[in-house]
Amino acid sequence: MRRVVLAIDSFKGCLSSAEAETAAESGIRERWRETEVVKVPVTDGGDGMTEVFSRLLDCKTIAVDCHDALMRPVRASYAVSTDDTVILETAAACGIGLLKPQELNPLRATSYGVGELLSHALRKGYSRFIIGLGGSATSDCGLGMLAALKDALGEDWPAALPRHLDVTLASDVDNPLFGEQGAAAVFGPQKGATPEMIACLDRRARTFARVAAARQGFDRSTERGAGAAGGLGYAFLQFMNAKIRSGAGLLLETAGFGTLIDGADLIVTGEGSADAQTLMGKIPACVLQYGIRKGIPVVLIAGRVTDAAALVGVGFAQVLCITPPDMPLADAMDPVLAKANIRRTLAECDFSLSA
Repeated sequence: MRRVVLAIDSFKGCLSSAEAETAAESGIRERWRETEVVKVPVTDGGDGMTEVFSRLLDCKTIAVDCHDALMRPVRASYAVSTDDTVILETAAACGIGLLKPQELNPLRATSYGVGELLSHALRKGYSRFIIGLGGSATSDCGLGMLAALKDALGEDWPAALPRHLDVTLASDVDNPLFGEQGAAAVFGPQKGATPEMIACLDRRARTFARVAAARQGFDRSTERGAGAAGGLGYAFLQFMNAKIRSGAGLLLETAGFGTLIDGADLIVTGEGSADAQTLMGKIPACVLQYGIRKGIPVVLIAGRVTDAAALVGVGFAQVLCITPPDMPLADAMDPVLAKANIRRTLAECDFSLSA
């Protein structure tokens, strides 16, 4: 019997990882009736991270009344595993997905809600955190989060933190806090920033980092990932001595992916849009490395594909675009049609596997 492992990232704005994998399983079973299909929901630390980790680990979910990036009331959740590790997705509180396009304004957007989630967990006595930094609407260097911690824990909030606080940031962003490759310059435009806003945000970031370094005697603003989530990465690094890990790598390691693929004939991975950036630490690239190490072919599916030759060149057995060439983008982004496209693509593909 064939064994196929599915490790497909979410198709952002369209399908969750679990939804994409369910559609893929249908297609695989149409292609080969007698097949063992193993589904591994995955994430790189962005939207859906809490849900994915909750599926992989035996977690309980805790809901909290907090605020979104525009300080509107919202109910968000974090998860707690059996070893008391908190899984916290910053996008649940300050995510860009919670705002309408016309509401985007990184000069106003705040990470305060993230601080509310974090302080809630700290007050319950938790000290070990995995924090996903993807999908934020903010570029406030974490100042909103720090303000919420002060409001909840008191003026001297750093002294109220657990003595053995352990914070791991899940992020695939390498950018520093400020400068040409900083949070505002690189990620500001997708959060609604104009060139004038970007200049203002970058000045704010430089000033904040300078003041913090003068007070604390060290500066982590230029470190890898400081610019993640609009500078939230910097706030965690500077004020909580956080360490940063590849979100994709951390997830696959937590899932025990290396063991799960033992004996597999095929691995199917994917994401909404596959291009050269896919190779920069994203889920499909990490999955591919596992496949290469164990000699298992890895097929990549995506709603949109560019640089297919480069993707095949690094080792993907096949790179498949699920969207028909004449299908409009609005239709391709429809969840029902996207699921049908995934199912059809995998049902009709010739994977060239022996019986």
